Amino acid sequence: MNLAFMRALVTGDEETASRELGADVGDTMTDDLADFARYRLAQMEADPSVQQWLGRAMVITEPDGRRHAIGTLGFHGAPDERGRAEVGYRIEPEYRRQGYTSEAVRALFDWAAREHGISRFVASVSPTNEASLGLIRGFGFSQVGEQMDEIDGLEYVFEAPWPPRARGL
Repeated sequence: MNLAFMRALVTGDEETASRELGADVGDTMTDDLADFARYRLAQMEADPSVQQWLGRAMVITEPDGRRHAIGTLGFHGAPDERGRAEVGYRIEPEYRRQGYTSEAVRALFDWAAREHGISRFVASVSPTNEASLGLIRGFGFSQVGEQMDEIDGLEYVFEAPWPPRARGL
């Protein structure tokens, strides 16, 4: 997600966001991501080097060639002082539980490991988000604590090595 795409999300400009992404960005996604984009845009403007760690779009191409965004993922910022990167993701409801998020998260972790030598990842998940809890457990994450997020409330905090040791992923 480049700066122009993020700015378009903040202003609700679906047409520009779609053009910048090279894929249709529905109005639901534009509305849902406005606060996310505002927050990440401020991070990128303050420190352009963090852009590579932040938002990425999950895009699928239909058999007829149409492309559309189905979700987002990225890290919360550059790796922390211990060399860990915290992942975040979101997928449109109609594409959930079809493997898209797992595939995208795996590719993101592989990129961070290959390009930056990251070998530990963090995820913070609501205790009621069964889908995300299942996804991260499938990657070998283990709970290491909990925290209170000012927006999302209680979250369990998980960590995992990469490549994963569990289930041969």
